[in-house]
Amino acid sequence: MSGKSNFQNLPDEKGFFGEYGGSFIPPQLQEIMDDITESYMKIKEDPSFLAELDELYRDYVGRPSPLYFAKNLSAKLGGAKIYLKREDLNHTGAHKINHCLGEALLAKRMGKKKLIAETGAGQHGVALATAAVTVGLECDIYMGEVDIEKEHPNVVRMGILGAKVVPVSHGRKTLKEAVDAAFEAYLTDPVNQFYAIGSVVGPHPFPMMVRDFQSIVGREAKGQFNEKTGTLPDYIVAAVGGGSNAMGIFTAFLEDESVNLVGVEPSGLSFKDGEHAATLTKGKPGMIHGFKCYLLQDENGEPQEVYSVASGLDYPGVGPQHSYLKDIGRVEYDTVSDAEAIDAFFEISRTEGIIPAIESAHAVAQAIKMAPKLSSDKTILINLSGRGDKDIDFVVKKYGAKYGLGNTL
Repeated sequence: MSGKSNFQNLPDEKGFFGEYGGSFIPPQLQEIMDDITESYMKIKEDPSFLAELDELYRDYVGRPSPLYFAKNLSAKLGGAKIYLKREDLNHTGAHKINHCLGEALLAKRMGKKKLIAETGAGQHGVALATAAVTVGLECDIYMGEVDIEKEHPNVVRMGILGAKVVPVSHGRKTLKEAVDAAFEAYLTDPVNQFYAIGSVVGPHPFPMMVRDFQSIVGREAKGQFNEKTGTLPDYIVAAVGGGSNAMGIFTAFLEDESVNLVGVEPSGLSFKDGEHAATLTKGKPGMIHGFKCYLLQDENGEPQEVYSVASGLDYPGVGPQHSYLKDIGRVEYDTVSDAEAIDAFFEISRTEGIIPAIESAHAVAQAIKMAPKLSSDKTILINLSGRGDKDIDFVVKKYGAKYGLGNTL
């Protein structure tokens, strides 16, 4: 495993985490990205910016989010004790608000007029629409038609908040296509628009910037866990699509070698092409959306079609820092299937009274597999990245009969 200085100094000045990351975009757009980088590097040390963001985190989002011992689930499974970092209790229902507020404040200070972004599960879209209202900017959200149908409650929320939801009807009509469409829209006017990327992906500085804003999750969790237990967790588990919630909680623990970090990717229906989105497990280095990362790709290096029951995880690429952490062995990346994730969705709902986002249920499923194999003195901390309000109609319609839910719902 690499030394401490590697984690503290990443990315380098060109946005690389080892061989991953960077910025591979047209020269005219690179000028805009350089401006964003310069502005971000200034404001991240600006006391007035930090004070404004901290106030919003505290009084608007409701931070710090609680750390909760899942005593019922732990007792039922046996073995390791399971703890939850409750990002599902944030305003808007997920971790996404953490970086959306930061990006929106940056855009406002740069004089931008409109925020644009992609969304899969709709959590980033809702969070960005919320942040846009807070700072007084317009907001356009690009969303695949499949996800619009699947995540209808979040589409309604974005509309109520005043955002324009732009349907994307090409390809598989999911997250990757939404990113494509948002990038195309951004290129029409990068001077007045700010593309608020929704994860630790994209050209530099976004993997760094989103990570930095999300790192509050791990900093809080580290202090809370030590206060509750007098030590650090033995394992930290988080779902990985693009990878923002995982980097948010992992970052504070990268130098703590006693803490095992586990990222959970969706194996979907199977490991056949087009039936999963397990990028770090089945992909290889490649290029997508202006940066280098592990990528599920065809023989020509083009992104493969991907799938997950969780709309927020079905992306063929992954954050460049995750790619680097895989290569150096600091994080273990495992997979959870659709069936395992839905089982976990109902398990934690019916043992703890907490309905998770399907994305977060992937992390819960991994912990359910791990806990009985570990001794009772071991601990697992799950980043419960979002709540499942957005998913309940879809889950009941598709899986309700299996779990005793009749057609009267």
